[in-house]
Amino acid sequence: MAIFSDLELGSSRLSALIGADAEASAVPRLMLSLGADAVVDVIAQTTAMIRMLESLRTAATGMIATLSAPALGHSGFAQTHGHRTPAALVQELTGATRSDAIKAVRVGESLLAEARGGDGGGAAGDVSGGSDPAGDDADERMPVAQRPWHALADDAVLDGRITTTQHDAIIRGLGAPVATDDEAPAIEAWSRAVDRLVDEASLRTVEELRRSARMIRDLLDAEGAARRFDERFTRRSFRFWTDEDGIRRASISFDDEGGAWVQAISDAALRPRRGGPRFVDHAEQKRAEELIADPRTNDQLMYDLMMDTLRAGALADHEQVFGVRQAGVRFVVVAAPNSPTEGEGVPDGTARPEGGLEDRVAVTYIEETGGAVPAWLAGQRACDTGTSECSIDSAGNPLYLGRESRLFSAKQKIALAIRDGGCRWRGCDRPPSYCEAHHIDPYVEGGCTDIDRGILLCRFHHMQLHHGGWRITRVGHHDFLLHPPGGGDAIPLPPRVPLVYAWAGIDPPPRRFRPAA
Repeated sequence: MAIFSDLELGSSRLSALIGADAEASAVPRLMLSLGADAVVDVIAQTTAMIRMLESLRTAATGMIATLSAPALGHSGFAQTHGHRTPAALVQELTGATRSDAIKAVRVGESLLAEARGGDGGGAAGDVSGGSDPAGDDADERMPVAQRPWHALADDAVLDGRITTTQHDAIIRGLGAPVATDDEAPAIEAWSRAVDRLVDEASLRTVEELRRSARMIRDLLDAEGAARRFDERFTRRSFRFWTDEDGIRRASISFDDEGGAWVQAISDAALRPRRGGPRFVDHAEQKRAEELIADPRTNDQLMYDLMMDTLRAGALADHEQVFGVRQAGVRFVVVAAPNSPTEGEGVPDGTARPEGGLEDRVAVTYIEETGGAVPAWLAGQRACDTGTSECSIDSAGNPLYLGRESRLFSAKQKIALAIRDGGCRWRGCDRPPSYCEAHHIDPYVEGGCTDIDRGILLCRFHHMQLHHGGWRITRVGHHDFLLHPPGGGDAIPLPPRVPLVYAWAGIDPPPRRFRPAA
């Protein structure tokens, strides 16, 4: 990518769209005179130019951080300009928020790490002083074997394929490769994860990209995942106090399961207000309409809900409190037959169940959030709630269940949730509980209610598909393809990358029953 040549080309295209002599004050009026396609072109061109300029600014930010390293003390560049940290200087220069300035410093340090000639095994951001950290060979790429594990994300920022925010989400989410006796395999695994997440960046929101990176980190570093879970469990707390106006207040820090449980309660009760699934049952429809018309704010409804839940306690009538859909947390357990795992530690104060499910678990995560949890926790909860088994192949495709009914069954929806992880529409991060099962082959036209021919879509995108002329197709077990109205190139809807990691190495058992000839 030739930066200034591409900037000049982009500028020429924008000039052709809005005029070479356009004044800044006239831009809003000029936008009103453009058609929809021209406006989209303006956004695309300006975004590409901003990313190119952002790569320059980010690399310069990394240089400021290098020249302001803590080892330089008060003689550092930022310090001599009256700032305690390089982020504070960047904030003043750019007008960015403090968090954005800190993020820019992190990404800038990462970009300079390779030019500095680091060994690539540590986390990005270990800087040292010096006026020329890049050396005489700054324009030459290091050999592939010596490149830092985050190099592919750095390349993507410099090429304008991802933003600095996406870069930060990927690198911070993954963290540095775990230390091993043989460091090369760990660095290779992290580099491969970076590559896949960079490809995923254009399909996901930054928030989901960050969650995906964290989930992959937990899958790659099972021991670290257990340790981080224990640390979060230890930090659980509940503070209750009265402020100066006499209002009783509380502050809660949740552990993983507790937070997921409270989120499930909130979602189950407020889903109709937040664009949840359409209801078929008349009682559910009526309750949803009443909730939408309720004059209370969502925060007030949530407060009243929590009070009702606390009052009801263990004897709660879930239909009275939550409606037909009872709140709950579902753990997805990827079991590896004949591959027992080593036992994991249990947080203080929690009894570990004896034997059972956790003895053959490879991966365990919360269905809604993707957060990894220890195998013993799923085994413990299975004693109380039971389990539903679903056999899948290494691509996450559940086994064939057949054309049995017009609607997908509860167990089929569980399988779809495991495979899809939420709405499959490009760029949507709605979790499974907010999704509806869509038949890609219309049932009235002979389509089967098979998992292979179903896909999860959130309510908005499900309605968009039916009423907007979109359609989804699939050949065998290949990717689903989204076809825009009026023709045009099909848009692949690949599975979420963390789930691909979770399913790796899983082989389905042979089918026990086959249709008669």
